Amino acid sequence: MADEPMMEADVATAEADVGTAEADVGTAEADVGTAEADVGTAEADVIVIGGGPAGENVAGRCSEGGLRTVLVERDLVGGECSYWACMPSKALLRPGEVVKAAHRAPGARAALTGKIDAAEALAWRDSIVTEWDDRYQVQWLEQAKVGLVRGHARLRGPRQVEVDTEDATIRLTARKAVVVATGSSAAPPTVRGLAETRVWDNRDATEAKSIPDRLIVLGGGAVGCELAQAFRRLGSTRVTIVEAAQRLLAREEPFASDLVKSAFMDEGIIVYTNATAIRVFRDGDDGPVTAVLVSGQSVTADELLVAVGRSPNTWDMGLETVGLRPGTYIDVDDQLRATSIADGWLYAVGDVNGRSLLTHMGKYQARMAADHILGRPAEAWADHKAMPRVIFTDPQVAAVGLTEAQARDQGIEARVVACPTESVAGTTLRGEGITGTCQLIVDRHRGVVVGATFTGPDIAELLHAATIAIVGEVPLERLRHAVPAFPTVSEVWLKLVEGYLAAGA
Repeated sequence: MADEPMMEADVATAEADVGTAEADVGTAEADVGTAEADVGTAEADVIVIGGGPAGENVAGRCSEGGLRTVLVERDLVGGECSYWACMPSKALLRPGEVVKAAHRAPGARAALTGKIDAAEALAWRDSIVTEWDDRYQVQWLEQAKVGLVRGHARLRGPRQVEVDTEDATIRLTARKAVVVATGSSAAPPTVRGLAETRVWDNRDATEAKSIPDRLIVLGGGAVGCELAQAFRRLGSTRVTIVEAAQRLLAREEPFASDLVKSAFMDEGIIVYTNATAIRVFRDGDDGPVTAVLVSGQSVTADELLVAVGRSPNTWDMGLETVGLRPGTYIDVDDQLRATSIADGWLYAVGDVNGRSLLTHMGKYQARMAADHILGRPAEAWADHKAMPRVIFTDPQVAAVGLTEAQARDQGIEARVVACPTESVAGTTLRGEGITGTCQLIVDRHRGVVVGATFTGPDIAELLHAATIAIVGEVPLERLRHAVPAFPTVSEVWLKLVEGYLAAGA
């Protein structure tokens, strides 16, 4: 479900006639989502295209601010994150994470007497995604007084949206703004035979009804790494990652990549880096699938997951009618308005603008866009400064802001300070064999943190402190007075700050 507060309001009904321009779209008087006939043209203050986390948040916030708001969604309200990405993937990772944590703790490991029950884990996954039923999300929209139209939306000129539903074509007019929040989809690479071969994308993997004995993963980014480890721990006997770059998680710090690769290899996950698949084929409809690498080597498995990137869902939505190019990201300014659209009526939030393909950043953008639409004063969007991100492998990689290489590319005189994650008492108490690195990137001239990376088991909860330090531009001299509790893993902050100050300016 969306994480915005449930708003107290009468549930929308389907009794009103939404076929007239006078219909009170987005209020409790009309449920435009249940239209059964050609409803002609209706008006709203704000039309949101796309009902994922970003779309839900901007719609709810606009409605709460008193604007008549309609949300259009052709799939499940809640979007990719709720049903095929963030939530199910973390549910698949959790059983293995818990078992590994018990293995690390003397006394606890003796209680482990069997293997993970994959069937039970998959059933729990199903409950997390509410069996791919969006009724609770729809209830939230109703309580928030957001009208819902189920169908495929296309722009038909400035402030004009046409929606093809199962029963009718609905034409909507936005008095104030149209917000595009259609997200992104898996982008398959150009590999001979791939288009003709039945393979998995992230949706197929997170919907899996059973655990394949052998799995190939094309792509060593966050999605590929998380799902590779999840299936290995759930029972796949052979998991192989094929990554074209020189290392896994190529956008993160090299030490993070090395730590994850080492952990994967210790678990029996085979990792090929600097490797490219040039051909894919399957033996019959349901037989084994083979990936042929540029080196000439072949890898065969029961399923092949393609996780090499994402592309914006901007095809076939009428962008050309307002002068934008279909199939591309929508360029936006700091208020999330499309930069090439006159009068500032078109907004784009979430993956579709290409600035940050992360759910929490999409929701942040939604809040900023809604505040701008509502005429509320809002500070400039801070994505260029702090973009928190977590790869939920074991060990986890939690990072925010700039890497060392990015800081130097931007001309920042950066000082790097690091310490082992296992160097504090809190880590010792978490169990045996825990390793990792915690690192800050500091702008030497200003004495403030511009980037941070933490690696280790269950390390992600340290990240928000770094995000606050970067957004707040808190000097290291001041951070020395932020005392971490003993014995917690957060004492690494004390080591990092003291290490920086001890080195001198």
